[in-house]
Amino acid sequence: MASNTIQNPNIEQGEDLEQEFDYSKRSQWLRAAVLGANDGLISTASLMMGVGAVKHAIKAMVLAGFAGLVAGACSMAIGEFVSVYSQLDIELAQLRRDEKRAGVVTSEEEKREGKATARVLVGGWLAMALTFGLTKLIGSKGL
Repeated sequence: MASNTIQNPNIEQGEDLEQEFDYSKRSQWLRAAVLGANDGLISTASLMMGVGAVKHAIKAMVLAGFAGLVAGACSMAIGEFVSVYSQLDIELAQLRRDEKRAGVVTSEEEKREGKATARVLVGGWLAMALTFGLTKLIGSKGL
């Protein structure tokens, strides 16, 4: 009798497909998402509680919470952008070292210097400007 399941030739017959898949490697994205969400919620709520402890105005608490939310989102987005491009810079630097060992020299080496610094600096300014602008817009609309 034919079976409708697809057999993996790398697994002996009778072994469960669950044994082949390593969930610990795949779960890293879930761990990062849960920790990131938890960090965002706790830091925003703590910011609102801190402002509420000093100033008992709902508007101030809402603005602080909104500013914290936007700032946190911008910070995480810029941080991820910088992180990804830093990894790319590392890989390209390794390629250049390999090319130098092989005797191939390119003029791209000079062009690649100080870019990481510019990404961090401009990204930070962008995050601050976006947070300022959006919070100013929300605050001016009569919250």
